[in-house]
Amino acid sequence: MMRHGGKLLVDCLEALGATRAYGVPGESYLTVLDGMYQSGVTFVNCRNEGGGAFMAAAHGKLTGQPGLCFVTRGPGATNASIGVHTAMQDSAPMILFVGQIETTARDREVFQEVDYRAFFGPIAKWAVEIEHVERIPELVSRAWAVAMSGRPGPVVVALPENVLGAETEVAPITAAPDIARPVAAPADIERARAALAGAKRPVILAGGGGWSDAGYRALERFAGASDIPVVMAFRYQDRFDNTLSTYTGEAGVGMLKGVRQTLSEADLVLALNVRFGEMTTDNHTVFDLPKMKAVLVHSHLSDGELGKIYQPDVALQSCPNALAEALAEAPVTGDWSAWRKAARARYEASFDLPALPGPVRMSDVMAHLRERLDGDAILASGAGNFSIWNNKYFRYGRDNRLLAPQSGAMGYGLPAAVMAKGLHPERQVVCFAGDGDFQMNGQELATAAQMGVGPVVLVLNNGTYGTIRMHQEKHFPNRTSGTDLVNPDFAALARAYGMLGERVETTEDFAAAFERALAHPAGAVLEIPIATEALTPSATVADLHAQA
Repeated sequence: MMRHGGKLLVDCLEALGATRAYGVPGESYLTVLDGMYQSGVTFVNCRNEGGGAFMAAAHGKLTGQPGLCFVTRGPGATNASIGVHTAMQDSAPMILFVGQIETTARDREVFQEVDYRAFFGPIAKWAVEIEHVERIPELVSRAWAVAMSGRPGPVVVALPENVLGAETEVAPITAAPDIARPVAAPADIERARAALAGAKRPVILAGGGGWSDAGYRALERFAGASDIPVVMAFRYQDRFDNTLSTYTGEAGVGMLKGVRQTLSEADLVLALNVRFGEMTTDNHTVFDLPKMKAVLVHSHLSDGELGKIYQPDVALQSCPNALAEALAEAPVTGDWSAWRKAARARYEASFDLPALPGPVRMSDVMAHLRERLDGDAILASGAGNFSIWNNKYFRYGRDNRLLAPQSGAMGYGLPAAVMAKGLHPERQVVCFAGDGDFQMNGQELATAAQMGVGPVVLVLNNGTYGTIRMHQEKHFPNRTSGTDLVNPDFAALARAYGMLGERVETTEDFAAAFERALAHPAGAVLEIPIATEALTPSATVADLHAQA
């Protein structure tokens, strides 16, 4: 059967199990769009390539399958680079397909020409350009395998226009590639058990990509039966039931004192699939470099992460799910019950927050959300001090999910929420956004309207880039510059997109407004005024000045 390269590509994606792709249409890949016509792959038409790439990155994080994004050459690809960088730091599988100039025009600096191997090489797992139509099945299958194997991450595939337009009789692939998952040797698992048995204050630090629901449930069983405190890595706290007595907090930006104490006082760290990023280690100050004082048992899908930053005493290359299942079969017990209880008590104490100035008390808002949201609600956020609320002060149950970027990318939350609501229209999806963060990708409300999905967006409006303002107040008190914001009427903007738009004037108004938001079929934007003085959940501008 003859078909053009665009149709061959789409047929391969269908065989891989793909059902949707995100992006902005471009003339450089018209044949791919033609191939999607009446196919099983739905193209989600986004308003900016950055928003589309964020949706694909979040899709990979939520589903464990590669999120797909299609963009045109040059500006389209460079706009999308933020999603590639985010997927890499999140260890989330993703494939970015970029329409490319014809192969015959290379190196002439023709319209929108970019060398994608050079541009994306440092921030993606692999960047490739398909130069012959016959190789589309081979290289698309390989891209899928690379995105999924080892430490999951993004792959970039450039698609020259003349290759996509060429006719071929080459058949598409018929199935997804079988992804090999390493399993630790029994002897190494026993070494890990022996190290644990000799500890007095062990802690489990877990997170990263490549986990399954079954793997996390096995981890919960092992931690519970062993009575070991668990700290989740930066923005992976949703993957361990926060209501369990073994959960003791999240090691992330703005690390709480209690979590830092648990990690720094531990005499053994069982690190399961974490890459020891800056936020999870409080800028690499929690543990001594390159050798921790504590015994380090480090397991990861990728051997490239073992010994990368900290020298492990026991190193295991293993799929986290297989290792968690193996550990759960034979728990390790010790005289550390008081240690675990103290760590849990520190986590519980973190919910006792001081009263802050302003018309709306966010601590009360979070208390209401903890009671009101369903057990499978999905929360999303970008980056900024506002995200401390949904990161630190929501209790994620077994089926709740958090979509938030380890890269600290502003503007991620709304695209992620739109994607999640599109995949799961039956679930509650709530996006937390700051006023500055929201305006990075606020236009994706149009994508939600076109898809017919309605997330609830909480815009915490303090009239400033709060995180940067916080640092200014710390280091240059009363000398703020470049951080004030003049904002639109966010509620009116929501109504322009057909959503419910309201401004919540007082704490007492929130509960009723949130009910109206949940009930509105097109979703809602609730603008919540926050005093600029209340820069963080626990510190005011005056507090920062006193510390300066």
